[in-house]
Amino acid sequence: MADSIQLLSDEEVQRFIVDGCLTVQADYPPSFHAGIRDQIEAVFAEEGNPGNNILPRVPQAGRVFEHPNVQGALTSLLGPDYILNPHRHCHLNPPGRRGQQWHKDCYVYDHNLRHPRFYWVLAFYFPQDTTEDMGPSGVLPGMQMYKTISDVDPEQTQEEARAFCGPAGTVALIHFDSWHRATENVSAKNRYMLKFQFARTREPENPAWNHQNRAWAPGIEDRHPAISRDVWHWLCGKPKKKQRPSNGNVKDLLSVLKRGSEGERLDAAYGLAEFGASVVPELVAAMREEALATIAETEAKTPDNAHGTNPTSGCAALALASIGAPAAGALAEMLSDEHWWVRAVAAHVLGRLGASAMEAEPALRMAMSDRHWWVRRNAIEALGAIGVFSDALIADLTEALGDEDYRVRRNAALTLANSGEAGCIALEALREMLEDENRYNRFYAAYGLKQIDTPDARDILLRALFNSRWCSITTKDNLY
Repeated sequence: MADSIQLLSDEEVQRFIVDGCLTVQADYPPSFHAGIRDQIEAVFAEEGNPGNNILPRVPQAGRVFEHPNVQGALTSLLGPDYILNPHRHCHLNPPGRRGQQWHKDCYVYDHNLRHPRFYWVLAFYFPQDTTEDMGPSGVLPGMQMYKTISDVDPEQTQEEARAFCGPAGTVALIHFDSWHRATENVSAKNRYMLKFQFARTREPENPAWNHQNRAWAPGIEDRHPAISRDVWHWLCGKPKKKQRPSNGNVKDLLSVLKRGSEGERLDAAYGLAEFGASVVPELVAAMREEALATIAETEAKTPDNAHGTNPTSGCAALALASIGAPAAGALAEMLSDEHWWVRAVAAHVLGRLGASAMEAEPALRMAMSDRHWWVRRNAIEALGAIGVFSDALIADLTEALGDEDYRVRRNAALTLANSGEAGCIALEALREMLEDENRYNRFYAAYGLKQIDTPDARDILLRALFNSRWCSITTKDNLY
């Protein structure tokens, strides 16, 4: 095993962008994975599923994500400052269990909009040799940007599926918005899979992988190469190189954007983005129309949005994000729209612009006081993506830690975490948030304290962690 992390190559990153998935091996000795599997089996038999506590209950599983192959792949996709999110789950697929329908996971207790530019990655760890008859997890490669598929019933689905089979220690890394499912277990063996969620905390500034060539590889079969190139250039930390529009004219593309199939609308959106600033007014109008048409389904429970929390970005919104800085001013004006969902979508798109949205910073600061929580949440996220932390903004973020809505509080903590020592004025508010009614907010408060990293922040954090320390040895049969 190598001593340093093994970063992905250009080809591997590009393949992930297209397919939305890849596998790496945590190739510890077989006894290591067998030990984890045996512990999981015992916990399930004696205590049931530990839910989020699977990691402190079986702490050896954390070493899987310290393996050079796994850590290197996560660094390559999410940057060196990625975090392990607090929600995790151990999935047991026992013999005879029917497979799931195709679905997308929700961003647990937050309301992110789905987007091809991925900020979260799912990690599926298999602690045993997993064969096709054991009901491995499956994915629909290349469909991560789609709101719909041919049919969520796997017997009717027309898209080609891929199953994650392999030796113990296989880790599948998956674009968070990928369609996936557990397949039917027709074997006589239990199949375990530990699901973890990792997230980017900063906008990409440079390639985080073993980068050799900026060019997009022409040999990769791809449904939507324009989308892939956009994600590639974003990951490289540089605006995409402008191309001369080659497919259609603006009028025709706008027509397809409104009336085409989902795939046609996606292609039209990125085709329109090639025209740059000249089409921003038309795209802003189209985005507003999209937003108003989807208000009813924004919180609907559908296969791509099972908990009614994470709708898919509209195609006009994707086009504006791809255009970048030239769209910032018009999007800032949309933060004053009369409809809350239009304002929320505008703030979301500005968040995808990162530092290129600096022109909209004053409007986003005002949107932090919007009457709708989703607008406030997205505005805070966008300000964090811009990454300029004035004293006034840090004061506003500190106040947002006390917002009535838990999603606003969470994103305020995440944004403050990137302010460094300047966020020290928020320490008392973060201390209070360590006892937030939302379990995940408690984690993000701790993360904020860790990142601010002053002596006072460390003292608050260590005191809280010592008091809440989990003992993985203590069970109902071994209390002392």
